[in-house]
Amino acid sequence: MATLRGGDLSRLRQLNALTAIGMLRGAGPLTLSALAERAGLSRPSTKEVVDELMELGWVEETTPAQGTLGRPARRYRFRASNGYLVGLDIGGHNIRAALADLNGEILAETRRPVHPDIPLDERLAAIEQTVAGCLALGGKTIADVWIVAAGTIGVITPEGRILYCAAIPAWTGLDLAGHLREMFPCEILVENDSRLAAKAEAVRGAARDASDVVFLHVGRRMGAAIIIDGKVHRGFGAAAGEIAMLPQAQLFDASEHLQNCPIIPEGISPADAAGYTLAAARADDPVALAAVERYVDDLAVGTSAMVLLLDPQVVVLGGGFSRSADVLLPPLRERLERTCIRLPDLRASTLGDECVVTGAIDYAVAHLDHQLFTPDAPLPTSGDPQKMI
Repeated sequence: MATLRGGDLSRLRQLNALTAIGMLRGAGPLTLSALAERAGLSRPSTKEVVDELMELGWVEETTPAQGTLGRPARRYRFRASNGYLVGLDIGGHNIRAALADLNGEILAETRRPVHPDIPLDERLAAIEQTVAGCLALGGKTIADVWIVAAGTIGVITPEGRILYCAAIPAWTGLDLAGHLREMFPCEILVENDSRLAAKAEAVRGAARDASDVVFLHVGRRMGAAIIIDGKVHRGFGAAAGEIAMLPQAQLFDASEHLQNCPIIPEGISPADAAGYTLAAARADDPVALAAVERYVDDLAVGTSAMVLLLDPQVVVLGGGFSRSADVLLPPLRERLERTCIRLPDLRASTLGDECVVTGAIDYAVAHLDHQLFTPDAPLPTSGDPQKMI
């Protein structure tokens, strides 16, 4: 990475530049006057900063809107197309990829079904193929990508090694970050999928206004994550939120109540079985409703434990089953009322199945911000986007 040195920019000008970038990223195209007002700078100082950032390639002038009368004021925006980010959700049954610009705006998404028991080399090949398909859909190549951020199942070290994974046995002990670096010539980030999903809900989903959150990642398997004081909590050994591993919490196999319901007809795939039961419960089928009650009985045990320990403001029901939150949240609320000292606000995810891949993009954006756009991380001097990181 090319970085600023002694006389490249004064400290004050650097801070002004970072302020201007932050304003443009957060508010979209702004005139010089509007940017100066928001940044608390004089207009001449703002003009100087913007000219410098345009020369460096971080800011660009926008095209006036069609039909504008007279001479419109110049408007400027952060050049989010300098590079691109890829988010990955590597699950047991599906691999999802998303392509986004440097602001985190998602431009293309792809999904590839996989079997939980496929050999390791086939799963890794499916990851590479899913990313290639996403890039092709977005009209980009891997050379355009600055960061690939992946979320997956298991206890994961900060270096991207999977210490343990019950859902995909071949995952245990795998240096996933190392394998991804062999595939993709860019920076690689790896994190637990439930924590990324919780981050997505905090950044752009159901928990945007909350600082203390329990996230329930419900689907064919169960995961959880916690947010404390606005930050996703990893824990000392990166195992925070793994309450499903406690047998007494009754979470690990809870989905079987929905997947093995007696009303499911022959020919329904395992991927659709739980959805069939939830749809039947919505239609007041008594057998399906009983299966939902058993499922929520199990879900409530671990959820109550987390609520009693953390006293969160919000509990978010996320993941694939969150599409049936209208069926699941009322009985869950009833059970939590019986056991919890204070009932938190229960909310359905606004992101559904896309929570992990969206969280991976948000994770990459936050990493980029920390790396480039904080006072202790000088701006690159190169105007060539390919040399900026």
